[in-house]
Amino acid sequence: MSTHKPRRRLSSFQIIILAFAGVILFGAILLMLPISSKSGQWTPFGDTLFTSTSAVCVTGLVVRDTASYWSYFGQGLILFLIQIGGIGVIAVALFIASVSGRKLSLMQRSVLQDSISAPTIGGVSHLSRFAVTMVLLIELIGAIALLPAFCLEYGVSGIWLAFFHSISAFCNAGFDLMGSRSGQYSSLTALGSNPGIVIPICLLIIIGGIGFLTWRDIRDHKFKFKHYRMQSKVVLVTSAILILGPMIWFFFGEYGDYPIKERILLSLFQAVTPRTAGFNTSDLSAFTGVGRMLIIFLMLIGGSPGSTAGGMKTTTVAVLFANATTVFRRRKNAEMFGRRIEDSAVKSASTILVLYLFLALTGAAVISACEGLPFDACLFETGSAVATVGLSLGLTPGLGLVSRIILMVLMFLGRVGGLTLIYAALSGRSAEVSKSPEEKIMVG
Repeated sequence: MSTHKPRRRLSSFQIIILAFAGVILFGAILLMLPISSKSGQWTPFGDTLFTSTSAVCVTGLVVRDTASYWSYFGQGLILFLIQIGGIGVIAVALFIASVSGRKLSLMQRSVLQDSISAPTIGGVSHLSRFAVTMVLLIELIGAIALLPAFCLEYGVSGIWLAFFHSISAFCNAGFDLMGSRSGQYSSLTALGSNPGIVIPICLLIIIGGIGFLTWRDIRDHKFKFKHYRMQSKVVLVTSAILILGPMIWFFFGEYGDYPIKERILLSLFQAVTPRTAGFNTSDLSAFTGVGRMLIIFLMLIGGSPGSTAGGMKTTTVAVLFANATTVFRRRKNAEMFGRRIEDSAVKSASTILVLYLFLALTGAAVISACEGLPFDACLFETGSAVATVGLSLGLTPGLGLVSRIILMVLMFLGRVGGLTLIYAALSGRSAEVSKSPEEKIMVG
């Protein structure tokens, strides 16, 4: 009689985490090479690991200015890592396997379903092909749209700038190449009044952040909104509210002294970029306290499920709001657009909210204690990290080792998803088969 135990297989969540970690390590090693830096010298592993983590997790926080420190090889490698991280490591790998003619196994389809947040396992291979194809097409169109403005401003080098910023914007990464032209870590502050750059980048960020499933609804049903799935309706309506509302605030509250045209462009960009692109066209340290808190709020919300964006997701906030409305109205079940929301979705949304707040607040408290910096400034950095945004008040390049490690952990957790990590850790545990006695507890 054999005593060998059956070999335990990795769950789909564990495979996703290992895939992201493997690509990050691969990128960090290549970025260390002398060919990756403009100086031709080896780069410390700590700096390359942070950069690779930020690129794969499509965050945009940096400890080395991308344009002035990295060579064209290094910039190209960072762009490659952004592309892989934006689409999803698993989605890219299985897309390649699919187009090569290999039939995907049930396990591979399950991994792909979790990787791109597909609702069902059926048709997930077709969805991945559609997603990757659309990503490359939209990025190409975005680059073409950016070409005239960048080439007029910077000549032939504008071609590389257009392609780099198109991919970075669509993947909601926030990496830029303006440091050697308008000052290190300056992002797009010198181009904030240029509509030929601001508007295409805003559109790329929005399209990249609404998710693959919403794209498919738009493709299948065009502008017949009532035929969209409930999730697509929630994504589009919530995204519109989260752009228009903050835009009005920024227009009147932060940019009151600017000419009207510049106020509109700056307000639009600042309402779009926190969810979760990481570019900025303004000096964020000059914002009021209310303005910075609004940005933190937008960063933590992020984009939508199955998109290139991070954060808690628009649907999470919508579900929580719908549940709160249900309680106020003394209804039994939360509803949106005439559809009942599952109790499990409400529980998951509540868990995600608690998890993101805990990570951002705890990380900020530790960094503040280690570095002797104001808590609110540290909360801005940790909120940006865990939501994979990349906006910064300029603290990140000067942080010590412990603080950088905290930011890397937050970026990684924010990209793979907090629930993914929890499910990976609890994989193999038996499901609940019994219930404890019920007893009421008063809340509120």
